[in-house]
Amino acid sequence: MSSQAFVARLNDRALINVAGPDWRSFLQGLLTQDVETLADGEARFAALLTPQGRLLYDLFLIGRDGGCLIDCAATVRDALVQRLTLYRLRAKVEIGPLDLAVAALWNGPAPSGWIADPRLPALGFRGYGQPAPQAATAVDEAAYARHLLNLGVPGPADFGVERTYPIEANFDLLNGIDFKKGCFVGQETTSRMKRRGTIKTRMAPLAFEGPAPEAGSELLNGTLRAGEILSGEAGRAMAAVRLDRLAGDLTLADGRAARADWPDWLKPAADQ
Repeated sequence: MSSQAFVARLNDRALINVAGPDWRSFLQGLLTQDVETLADGEARFAALLTPQGRLLYDLFLIGRDGGCLIDCAATVRDALVQRLTLYRLRAKVEIGPLDLAVAALWNGPAPSGWIADPRLPALGFRGYGQPAPQAATAVDEAAYARHLLNLGVPGPADFGVERTYPIEANFDLLNGIDFKKGCFVGQETTSRMKRRGTIKTRMAPLAFEGPAPEAGSELLNGTLRAGEILSGEAGRAMAAVRLDRLAGDLTLADGRAARADWPDWLKPAADQ
């Protein structure tokens, strides 16, 4: 791994401020992550699911005095604020957008105020309104997306809208689900999938030669459908793969050879 530190402003992420005396209990009953023990200055990866257990929104919770920040995709911030407001009922909670820059820093130590990414240590740190460290090289969001793909970490572009179960998107392996916290929206389906081991599909990176295949195109094992391309770039793509159809020769829809390139953190899922 390069020793050069990189920093990218993430214009595709936005913030919501949640505060008020009931903020912990309010979010605790909704999200996949434990909120009751969230500490000031700590980030936790989480999701809001549909009642049927499918992924609605991926998010980060950042503890702060008297409440927390929610780091979510910028395109869904208004919708997430609206949905949280509908759930609020009589809870004493204040929910609203907050305009602070979101940034990611990797391959270097974190300056004061930057928060460790809770998914994987190699992902580095996240900053909220923090100045970029002078020693880090500024890069664009595409470079950060490449960093995620190189580590095999899926993102919002891979999740779709209400089509993916969080375990299929590896939230259980990326510290995005607390199975001991008790009830949350979609908890019954999520816990049952984990408990019974009924996980047939996982998101995993593919390696191949040449340009990225079109999103939505098939991954094949002989004549059998082995998965679907979700996103990617030349030589590498994220795919939803059938775990029972990865043995043997894999090909892209245009006939090019491909292989599942399991990172170390994801390898246990390959044996399920």
